[in-house]
Amino acid sequence: METQATGRSKRQTSHEFYKKLFKLTGAGGAAFWITDFAISVSPIAAEYRAAFSISNLPMALVEALVGGLMIGCCVSYFLLRFFDRIPTKNPILKALILSFVAMLMIEFLSTLVDPNNASVYLLIDTGMNMPRFLALGMVVGHLYDKLNGGAHS
Repeated sequence: METQATGRSKRQTSHEFYKKLFKLTGAGGAAFWITDFAISVSPIAAEYRAAFSISNLPMALVEALVGGLMIGCCVSYFLLRFFDRIPTKNPILKALILSFVAMLMIEFLSTLVDPNNASVYLLIDTGMNMPRFLALGMVVGHLYDKLNGGAHS
C-alpha cells in the first residue's frame, strides 16, 4: 500500500527527472544545431548538399534542430535512467558513449536505405556527423554534471 508521502515523493522525483530531461535535451539539441550550422556554411557542406540534392539550407537547418532535439532527448533519457549502468564514472564520457552509440545506430540504418553506395555514404556521413554528436555528448554530459553539483567528475 502506498502512503500519501510516498506518492508525493514519487511525483517529486518524476518531476525532477523530467525537468532535468528537458534541460539536457534542449542543451544537447542546441549544441547539435549550432555545430550543424557551423558545418553547413563550409564549402564541403555545399558540395554535400548538392550531391544529396538538399536544395534548401534553411529547411536543412530546421531538420537538424528537430533531429538534434530527438537525439538529445534519447541520449539524455538514457543518461538519466541508466547512469550507474554505463561504464566509466565521468558523466561527459558516459554521454559521449551514448551519443556515439546513437550515431552508429543512425549510420547503420542509413546504409540500409541505399545499400548500393553504402560504404561511400557511411564514410561521408560519419565524417559530417562526428562533430555534431561529439558536441551533443559533451554538452549533455557537462550539463548533467553541473545539474548534479559536479559530484561525478
